[in-house]
Amino acid sequence: MAVKVDASKCTGCGLCAQVCPSELFKIEAGKSRFEDRRGYCQKCRACELNCPQSAIKVADD
Repeated sequence: MAVKVDASKCTGCGLCAQVCPSELFKIEAGKSRFEDRRGYCQKCRACELNCPQSAIKVADD
């Protein structure tokens, strides 16, 4: 599973960090950054579905 954040669309609102059950998003320099520590992503797509800017895409590898 690949999670991509489009920095040109991201406003750094932090909603992805709030909805991620595995706490895999960090807001740095006003943008979201996805960091999957050892494959903890639950593939729930909450980040993608809740991003108001459609800046996050989740795709199968």
